[in-house]
Amino acid sequence: MQPSPFLALIRVAATAALLAGPALVPGLSPAAAQAVPKPPAGGQPANGANRIVAVVNSEVVSRADVVGRARLFALNAGIAVAPEALDRLAPQVTRLLIDERLRLQEVQRRRLPVTDADVADAVSELEKRNNLAPGSLKLQLAQIGVAPRVLYDQIRTQIGWARLIRQQLGPNADPSEAEVQEAVRNNQARTGQPEFLVSEIFIPLDDPAAEPEVRRFVDDVVGQLRRGTPFAIAATQFSQAQTALQGGDLGWVRKEEVDPEVAAVLERMPPGAISNAIRVPGGYQIVALRQRRETGRDMATMITLRQAFFGFAGTLDPNNPTQQQRDQVEKAQKLAAGARSCDAVEQAARGSGGGGDRPVDPGTIRLETVNPPPLRQLLASLTPGKASQPILTPDGVLVMMVCSREQRNLAEFTPEDAKQQILRDRIENLSRQVQRDLRRRAQIEMRS
Repeated sequence: MQPSPFLALIRVAATAALLAGPALVPGLSPAAAQAVPKPPAGGQPANGANRIVAVVNSEVVSRADVVGRARLFALNAGIAVAPEALDRLAPQVTRLLIDERLRLQEVQRRRLPVTDADVADAVSELEKRNNLAPGSLKLQLAQIGVAPRVLYDQIRTQIGWARLIRQQLGPNADPSEAEVQEAVRNNQARTGQPEFLVSEIFIPLDDPAAEPEVRRFVDDVVGQLRRGTPFAIAATQFSQAQTALQGGDLGWVRKEEVDPEVAAVLERMPPGAISNAIRVPGGYQIVALRQRRETGRDMATMITLRQAFFGFAGTLDPNNPTQQQRDQVEKAQKLAAGARSCDAVEQAARGSGGGGDRPVDPGTIRLETVNPPPLRQLLASLTPGKASQPILTPDGVLVMMVCSREQRNLAEFTPEDAKQQILRDRIENLSRQVQRDLRRRAQIEMRS
């Protein structure tokens, strides 16, 4: 009697994991949706929801605006926002909304168009990046009582502000060839010095009298991050740095490229850590250290692959598989035995009914960062163009094939890298300057 193919594959399943696609903004799970406070029954606004909390150059910021933004943060983070938490967040969220109103007013004053189509394209891209069906983001907002305009207004402001800063830079937007070459030479001269891959959240402080309030808010954000809120989500919602548009990604930096206070913290931090609030000129900064390396030296094995997943109807009982599960394993075994190219694996994947969050092509992957280690070892052992044996999981069976493998120095600083770094620094400095100028000129009335 032949052994069950399921039992024969168990030893592989026990040491392998699936490569899942990235998600910058997680979908709202049913549990998370229940944890987020709902609006009152009947759709009526809560007591005081229409109360004015600030007037910005004759434009009103209401309590409903503040609560809506806090609820949006809760949706992104998948966390509960109790009434007392809303009260704690309210002062800083109000400030962020005031800054956004100032930005959007300036965009409109300069007649920089941001069309509904621009916003719709951004929302569509957001859904695609997070494996959400078209229109599902709007439904998720409705689940927790957030009007779609809360998200749309934020996106509209971000797009318009980016265009305004680009316009303000004018001819300086593109670094000269001499500037690029000098940056490359300077980088080469620093080969071997430490570099840090950093994400940031910057909270400005323009009024010294507000420092205790701002510090409390920044400490609360640090607490949320350490309890599992994704850094990119918090940065997108609360950071006033231009990097907020990229989830706070500051990229690879050296200690002389950041404020001395931040550099001192980065040198002591282990990779994966999140800093406490750091007082810097103009406000507070929170940094996350993602990786550490030496300038010019970061050799990596980069691979591309394809994976075909054959899903089970129901959870697998290895000792009593259903006929459908046996059929799926047989398909996977035939593919593993017969596939001679990544195109063949991709074609099989397209016809398998879909792999859920397991993309057919996960993109270029750094082998050294693949987890868990048994999966890394499996991929390292595969000869390009040769399929893996079927990998059994409780919900299906997977076949993988490495398409290409190459050694690459990821720390190589190219002229394009230099150009992007110079441009990023110019954009950030100008953005902070223009924001400060807008606040100084604005008529802002706070209401109790």
